[in-house]
Amino acid sequence: MRKGFVVLLVGLLVISSVLMTTAGSTKAQEPKVLYTALLPGDVKIDPSLASDANSITMLNVLYVGLTGLHDETVAIEPGVATEWTVSDDGLVYTFTLAQGVSWVHYDAEAGEVVQVMDEAGAPLTLKAQDFVYGITRTLNPNTGSEYSSVLAPWVVNGQESLAGEAVELGVKALDDYTLEITSPQPAGFLPMLYGLWMARPQLQSVVEEFGDTWTEAANYVSYGPYALKSWEHDVEVTLIKNPFWAETMYIPQAKIDEINFIYLEEPAQLTAYEAGELDWIATVPLADLDRMRAERSDQLVIGPGQCTYYYGFNVLKDGVSNVHLRRALSMAVDRDVIVQILNAGQVPAGFFTLPALAAAPHQEDYPDLAIWSDAAKAQEEFQAYLADEGITADQVPQITLQHNTSQAHATLAQAIQQMWKDTLGLEVQITTQDFAVHQETMRFDAPQIWRLGWCFDYPDTHNFLYDVFRFVGPDSNNHTNWENPEFQALLDEAKTMTDNAARAELYAQAEHILVYEDAVMIPIYYYTSIDLTQPYVVRTYAQTGNERFEKWDLSE
Repeated sequence: MRKGFVVLLVGLLVISSVLMTTAGSTKAQEPKVLYTALLPGDVKIDPSLASDANSITMLNVLYVGLTGLHDETVAIEPGVATEWTVSDDGLVYTFTLAQGVSWVHYDAEAGEVVQVMDEAGAPLTLKAQDFVYGITRTLNPNTGSEYSSVLAPWVVNGQESLAGEAVELGVKALDDYTLEITSPQPAGFLPMLYGLWMARPQLQSVVEEFGDTWTEAANYVSYGPYALKSWEHDVEVTLIKNPFWAETMYIPQAKIDEINFIYLEEPAQLTAYEAGELDWIATVPLADLDRMRAERSDQLVIGPGQCTYYYGFNVLKDGVSNVHLRRALSMAVDRDVIVQILNAGQVPAGFFTLPALAAAPHQEDYPDLAIWSDAAKAQEEFQAYLADEGITADQVPQITLQHNTSQAHATLAQAIQQMWKDTLGLEVQITTQDFAVHQETMRFDAPQIWRLGWCFDYPDTHNFLYDVFRFVGPDSNNHTNWENPEFQALLDEAKTMTDNAARAELYAQAEHILVYEDAVMIPIYYYTSIDLTQPYVVRTYAQTGNERFEKWDLSE
């Protein structure tokens, strides 16, 4: 998962007659506009299809979930559900929805956000039935939701639905403002999981009328503190304040009128920021970090991260199908050198799971189960690989590492490429793809070695090990084509337990299988967050990876 920012742009059409009508204006004489940037790689603002951090952050202010996480404390809090109850057996969750939450749309011709109206001319408001439709659509295999595998195990008949079976899902609208979700098994993290973006409501009439184009700015509807104003694909996105959002103690009415996101590479972002053209950026080129520390120490904030940076293997690909080679490649990565290159407090990773999560095993507590940088052992594993395959070093098949386009990713890939050459004598090739193309490649035909990062969607180890590596297939987050019954059994046992210390013991065993015994991925480092913010921006600093822009302001 984890993690990005938000953006949106100007549409040219008026939504169809079923949705039309007007209501108040969002125009201001001198609107407050926050200018920021995203790394290239277009967003997806369909709740069923979003999978990257930028898209998720956007959806969190366009489509508020049943529940949410406080951006600074990471505590669970109400979203559009004012309260919820759970049955004694921990299986049935009943959510009471806030009433009067209007569906809205940006009318480009009128230059304002308007309420969507029903056939009787009354404002169309969020209903429990919209959640039933959204969840059902996410769990329909024809939708192609990459995150459906995260939700499916926790809705009765969810996995059967994904398999194409005609079943009745455990999601019901008891009335307009009461939603019931039934899980096949209990788990403590379910209130957080049911608040995630892939379980958000969707307006069936819009999705069915416009099909694949329903997320275009001309057609888009939402109900959160911001609406989509405009979206020029791969160029920029603009969000606009929704005046119809009813402020709550958890989600206030936005103070900033518009948020404009432009797609720029890291060096261009910093150049624009230093020129005063951007108000906030969440990336700094490696070569400029010390200069920013010296010149803009009052604007630079480096804090805890929410993600793990890793390389994965497609274990079915020639060249990396042998575990000894995969283990050698992992051990040959000098993680201490990598974090020195990054120079922002990142921590070398011997496990995949972020240490701050509930039930996370800490690599320091299980040193014999983690994988460590060790050149001598890497060479031993490489020799074991050659012996297994009956080949010599000059007969190793060509190996390719792929990463999405980014100066930072390129710098690290080149450093690791050199480590593999120096330690193992391997000449690994590097290829790059645009972020969106890279994601699609991961889903359908992952290369031998590939780069990804995973950020927590909810702060529990289950979200790392189970949600990433439990399932295989294009509608999952596991692009390794690897399955291990022992690994899966450990995750299945841990997920319903309430003792986090006991869960951590099981997860440590699972990590050992993942990173060492089968070595299907290379954990490299745990992120830190890096922000440059102009002094006039009044803001919070999200510990969740998703900034809460409705809490931000611009001072005079």
